[in-house]
Amino acid sequence: MPVRLRKFIGTILIIVLVLVYALVANTIAVATLGNAPWWGHLLYFLLTGLLWVLPAMLIIKWMAGPRQQ
Repeated sequence: MPVRLRKFIGTILIIVLVLVYALVANTIAVATLGNAPWWGHLLYFLLTGLLWVLPAMLIIKWMAGPRQQ
């Protein structure tokens, strides 16, 4: 697969990932954190704010293509 096409597909995947992840994380927060203390909100949003990076790293690694020798 050409590098340009791989980067285009990866960019679209990252945008979709961020949108879907944000919607799911906020839906879970609204459903579960209604009466939680401030530190519960802080921990939840800190964790979910960093957790999306893991699948994004996999997509970026795929976008880079196979390792050149």
